[in-house]
Amino acid sequence: MLLIGNGRVITRDAANPYLEQGAVLIDGDTIVEVGDEAALKAANPGADYVDAHGGVIMPGLVNCHTHIYSGLARGLAIKGCDPHNFLENLEQQWWNIDRHLTLDGTRACAYATVLDSIRDGVTCIFDHHASFKEIPGSLFAIKDVCAELGMRACLCYEVSDRDGVEKRDQGIKENADFARWCAKEDSSMIAAMFGGHATFTLSDETMDLMAEANDGLTGFHIHVSEGMNDVYDSLENHYGVRPVERLLNHGLLGPKTMLGHCIHVTPAEMDIVKETGTWLVNNPESNMGNAVGCSPVLEFFRRGIPVCLGTDAYTNDMLESLKVFVAIQRHNAGMPNVAWGEAMAMLFQNNPAMGEKYFGRTLGKLAPGAAADVAVFDYNVFTPFSEENVDGHLLFGMMGKNCRTTVINGRVVYKDREFVDVDEAAINAWTLEQSKLLWGDLNDRQY
Repeated sequence: MLLIGNGRVITRDAANPYLEQGAVLIDGDTIVEVGDEAALKAANPGADYVDAHGGVIMPGLVNCHTHIYSGLARGLAIKGCDPHNFLENLEQQWWNIDRHLTLDGTRACAYATVLDSIRDGVTCIFDHHASFKEIPGSLFAIKDVCAELGMRACLCYEVSDRDGVEKRDQGIKENADFARWCAKEDSSMIAAMFGGHATFTLSDETMDLMAEANDGLTGFHIHVSEGMNDVYDSLENHYGVRPVERLLNHGLLGPKTMLGHCIHVTPAEMDIVKETGTWLVNNPESNMGNAVGCSPVLEFFRRGIPVCLGTDAYTNDMLESLKVFVAIQRHNAGMPNVAWGEAMAMLFQNNPAMGEKYFGRTLGKLAPGAAADVAVFDYNVFTPFSEENVDGHLLFGMMGKNCRTTVINGRVVYKDREFVDVDEAAINAWTLEQSKLLWGDLNDRQY
């Protein structure tokens, strides 16, 4: 048994939303009770104890869209990289990076991303990977790192025509092989989606090959209408059919599919998304950084379309992404009283719901029977804190850097700001050497 106590407990369970002096009791990989700390301590004297040190005990966070392949980009400057639009940014930076990623480079990216996510209280990630230098085995390499560090992860490879038929076919095979492996393993910790880059780098033939290789195994994870180049390509090269309709025509939509960004979509495309039960994922900081626009998330909600929240690897801090989402939506709407409810629904309802589709466990909730994914945040209270205003404290006060302890699937992976049973210094040293190799390849020099 594991008991996490000495903190305020935010459960996200409507039947028991908040405890001022609560605790969470865990047996194996499952939460068995949430209640008064004194009572739980008395009833379970032999339980291992994790001290929250008066902080906030809450469900672990889910990131519904990130890119592990960018994990070694921090501080990187690529010679000649000076993009003036979104497509140039892809070509000069991100596609350039993934074309130089070896399997060891992919592993290093995974270590960097997962360790940083755990530090921010993230217990589940949906990754969308690309490593066009070495595709075969890349998802399995990421899977091994996630298993070592204890991260719950849903993985896919971004199929694209941009580097030719051979690389396209390798990407399709990597998705299919990994999806079949996941289906056989039936794990609650590692799952698969079938990835595609974006419709402007996917031919009709490629979309059909993706659907055939997937054969109903899982849902698709694809960028859609992130930039106007996606829209222009579809209209000009596919008989005036827009991106969402193309995906519909090739059988790639449905309740387990998640479309990233969806900034430049029409009401007709929204209708298709709604009628097919397809899910969307918004990445506000990345959209701002790429200067591609603001996704009409408020309209998606008005139409009853489920929207999740991701980071697109711009950050690994979901609370940072939450804050930026509210700011950009208010700025876009010209109204300072919108987006609060949608923000909370995305991070604390929809993200866990998407996770439940793939892992078969109740996520994002501290309640009996739920997966034992818990994050403890340091938070010094200098204004009243209660069940009536916890969202206000989360939105305007707390950040990922406040996380002091992270528990995933009942395993304490990060305790009092130290990783447990992981040699972080050794991992960081090896990762640094891999990043030097990558940077050297990118800039034709040694680091």
